[in-house]
Amino acid sequence: MPRPDRSSGALDPRAHQALRRLDMRIVRRLEGLLHGEHLGLRLGPGSEPAEARRYLPGEDDVRHIDWAVTARTTVPHVRDLVADRELESWTLLDLSPSMDFGTAQRDKREVAIGALAAINVLTQRVGDRFGAYFLHRGRVRRWPARSGKAALTTMLATVQAAPRGDGPAAGGASLPEALTDLARAQRRRGLRVVISDFLDTPSEEGAAEAPWERPLRRLTARHQVLAIEVVDPRELDVPDIGWVTLSDPETGRSREVRLTRAVRERYREAALVQRTAVAAGLRRCGVPHLVLRTDRDWIVDMARFVVEQRRTAHRLARHTPAAPH
Repeated sequence: MPRPDRSSGALDPRAHQALRRLDMRIVRRLEGLLHGEHLGLRLGPGSEPAEARRYLPGEDDVRHIDWAVTARTTVPHVRDLVADRELESWTLLDLSPSMDFGTAQRDKREVAIGALAAINVLTQRVGDRFGAYFLHRGRVRRWPARSGKAALTTMLATVQAAPRGDGPAAGGASLPEALTDLARAQRRRGLRVVISDFLDTPSEEGAAEAPWERPLRRLTARHQVLAIEVVDPRELDVPDIGWVTLSDPETGRSREVRLTRAVRERYREAALVQRTAVAAGLRRCGVPHLVLRTDRDWIVDMARFVVEQRRTAHRLARHTPAAPH
């Protein structure tokens, strides 16, 4: 299996070709896909309106403004048109400061961007559209849904150029709020992918559910959802190197810590509890869970996951009773 390009989060040509041979099987019955795999290519008489959302200056066409909703809310809204028989997938990519951390071959942001590229390569067919929401510096930024290789290349170049560092703005958006925005604004049934390190999950045993669970459950009630957790080995264990300065990338706070055996054991236990809590929360939400590590070949891990998903989909299809005529 080809390895990802170490210089960036994008896929090299060999990895792209390998992933194209795989097929992310969409298990749910999706709107517009009930009549086969012949996808609508253009907006036209067969198009249908999507949900109304706020107008974004510089991104949206003023000709698509929904004046009825705008008059009712006193805020400019637009209503997208979606071609009939078209699969629409949306990815929520966490670009918070903790995703810039990495001590292995690459940092978490590079793996996350590679996963974003791979998911779109795996799920796209002619005419399908993909969009993205980026959680960056305390703001949720939307990339409009488009189709084609050029659109994917432009999106990847844009996200790779996003500035690093600096904690989120005070009172800025968090992962639960980004999930809520995605669920509220994009209601047409399809695939939703959440890529994050989920580090805001409580790490105490017996703690209440994570703050992202409720909005994620609302998302899974309507869409097929996949959660991709990105992990660095130093988030699971630390070496015996004596005194170190540890910094929180989200808040910028630093602290001198002596990594004794007792401290390292407590660190490992807390990390295990947190990772277990993430897995349990996603399981309660009914979301498939893929873990990608910065010290592993994430292309291989994703390929294995896709193969297993295809086997699961095949078993479900085989044991699902046929609908009555």
